[in-house]
Amino acid sequence: MYSESDIDTAVAAGVLSPAAATAFRNHVAASRATPAVDEEHFRLLTGFNDIFVSIAIMLLLLAVAQLGSSVADWGGGLLVAAVAWGLALYFTARRRMALPSILLLLAFVGGVGMMMGGVVTMLFPGMDDRGTAVAGAGVAALCAGAAWLHWRRFMVPVTVAAGAAALVALALALLLAAIPGATAALWPLMLVGGVAVFAYAMRWDLSDRERQTRRADVAFWLHLAAAPLIAHPTFQMLGVFGREIGLGTALVVLLLYGAFAIVALAVDRRALLVSGLAYVLYAMFALIRSAGSGTVELSWAVTGVAIGSALLTLSAFWQPMRRAVVARLGALGQRLPPVQLAV
Repeated sequence: MYSESDIDTAVAAGVLSPAAATAFRNHVAASRATPAVDEEHFRLLTGFNDIFVSIAIMLLLLAVAQLGSSVADWGGGLLVAAVAWGLALYFTARRRMALPSILLLLAFVGGVGMMMGGVVTMLFPGMDDRGTAVAGAGVAALCAGAAWLHWRRFMVPVTVAAGAAALVALALALLLAAIPGATAALWPLMLVGGVAVFAYAMRWDLSDRERQTRRADVAFWLHLAAAPLIAHPTFQMLGVFGREIGLGTALVVLLLYGAFAIVALAVDRRALLVSGLAYVLYAMFALIRSAGSGTVELSWAVTGVAIGSALLTLSAFWQPMRRAVVARLGALGQRLPPVQLAV
């Protein structure tokens, strides 16, 4: 119910002393029989009222988007951004509601992007590929600026991830505008962007190894943004989902997922495992089908049992497995989030 940011705010306000906050974290870790750094906390809901308010916000934003679009192509985005900012002044700045704050951040940045896209479409209809790439770069740059402005005012942890994703889109769009033939290398370029976001996430993570401040929340969302930018291009370049994969490709997918698991254990973040899950499910299904294990339905069932059991085992033994991985990293392991809190 309470996030690390809430505890930090209580300490800053003098409600809790730093010693009391540390004791509270250690108590929670002990009661759950798991180190606090291994919990990967983030707050999505403070109560059912978050869901109620979020539904109302989505209805209102959809309505103002429709009204604005009926006036001009860029009007819907402008109204969405303006209303989202105004609502954030109350629900984010004053009420500190988690899910509404995330939705309002996405609506603000998305509204700014919609507005810019509408303006570009109105001023430059019928653009060629290079013009589209330039326009996309403009939209991405404005979205990154909007995320920065929102962060400066509200400091919602997910904002940094939104800005990082916009910057990756900006870099890709500028490259495509400068070199139109770079479209053929879009997946490798996206992978490079994902690795860059992952490195930035680790910078936030390593600045708070015990995950006791807002920086850990920011790192969580950055890892969540980096994971699909790494997993999706990697498996797409292997041709997964694009055709009937063979035995060799399926084995490579499983090995890559195993590498993702080792990275996830080392940095104590599970986002990579979630992002690559659909691909490893399909690869395991292909392996079971190639072995002639019955109907499609039975093959999917066996796949679900195998992968589900493996993930549950990984979750249950996360700490000892992570301890083994970190111990083999030597000096690098000492810079990663600790395996357990000092007692």
